[in-house]
Amino acid sequence: MRLRRKGDLICTFLLLTAFCILLYVQMYFESPQLNKHVNQRESGTERSIMESTKAKSQLDVTISATKLERNCQPGQELENAQVKTSPIPNLLPWNYRQYLWQKDCREFNQIINQKEKCRKIQGEQLLLISIKSMVEEFERREVARKTWAQEGRVHNLQVRRLFLLGVPANQSSVASWSRLLEHESQMYQDILLWDFQDTFFNLTLKEIHFLKWFDQFCPDAEFVFKGDDDVFVNVENIADFLADTDPKDDLFVGHIIYQALPIRSNKSKYYIPEMMYGQGIYPLYAGGGGFLMSGHTAKRLYHASKEVDLFPIDDVFLGMCLLRIGLEPLTHEGFRTFGIVRPSAAPHMQMFDPCFYKELMVVHSLKVPEIWLMWSLLHDPKLNCARKGSMKRPFRWRVKRKTTPASIKKRRH
Repeated sequence: MRLRRKGDLICTFLLLTAFCILLYVQMYFESPQLNKHVNQRESGTERSIMESTKAKSQLDVTISATKLERNCQPGQELENAQVKTSPIPNLLPWNYRQYLWQKDCREFNQIINQKEKCRKIQGEQLLLISIKSMVEEFERREVARKTWAQEGRVHNLQVRRLFLLGVPANQSSVASWSRLLEHESQMYQDILLWDFQDTFFNLTLKEIHFLKWFDQFCPDAEFVFKGDDDVFVNVENIADFLADTDPKDDLFVGHIIYQALPIRSNKSKYYIPEMMYGQGIYPLYAGGGGFLMSGHTAKRLYHASKEVDLFPIDDVFLGMCLLRIGLEPLTHEGFRTFGIVRPSAAPHMQMFDPCFYKELMVVHSLKVPEIWLMWSLLHDPKLNCARKGSMKRPFRWRVKRKTTPASIKKRRH
């Protein structure tokens, strides 16, 4: 009898538990108050979450065109009242999902412009130096202005300088940034500022907006150097390299990356999910630390950029544009966009040697004091290097001559 009563009690308890769960589920889905709360929350974000039969749920996001959540500037009008993105996997990191939601926004207002920057001197060719920078990197801009990026005449070229910037992603961390930048622009007249957040993924926006600016305000410039604000550039060597180059021809030269594979590790800064790029290898592209192109090629790249989907890595995006116009970039060992690597066979070799830098065009990843120091060493009148290599030929390591008894005897005499 006791066992039977215990069994009845357990069955009754289980039935009551199941009944309570069913009642709670019914109240959750049919209660007007709960539905009202859910609807308010959904209308605040303007997103509808749809369940699919697949194991991985996906988001079908419908976002109003006036929403700043897409990183479009206020008041921007799109062709349709709403922009509907393709389903985006929930498992992607948030910054990648945000990029996919907003990647169709590619037209932003320009806040600071330099319309007269490319006014040419009659009969002289113009080299435009465009440098990617950020609002908070004033010291890097200042050292470039005072050293390698000085405006003026270098051999047969007139050199002009521009810094390319976006709005700080965290504006509260840069106090009074807009007034300071406006003052900097009035003083140096070398700032271009657009109304998009200056983030890693938005470097591609910086690329296409500069190409558009170049096509509109600097169409007669013969050559363009484009690089980062932590590079050292030997402009004299660039001028030597361009001496016999026809600006009407295609030219795109730098440190070219071949057979590069997308990085699939989500811990990497350059992580690319397979859904964003499923092909095997990237097209040929130049390391973004610095590259050189003709004005003719820059205008062709601008028109190609309007036909290529945006990609979060700006270097690869430009490689896609090069592939679009059918132009194979040229590699030159004078461009060291990954810095100078000490040879394993010579662990004691001094890399920070002005005579070594004197033979290069671009060296990437230098700190502000290092740029100052190298500029001072290279322009020291007492500097005496054995020879200066020609930039028309690729750079080669010097081969140390073997010491023989005959050579020692010759030196003694």
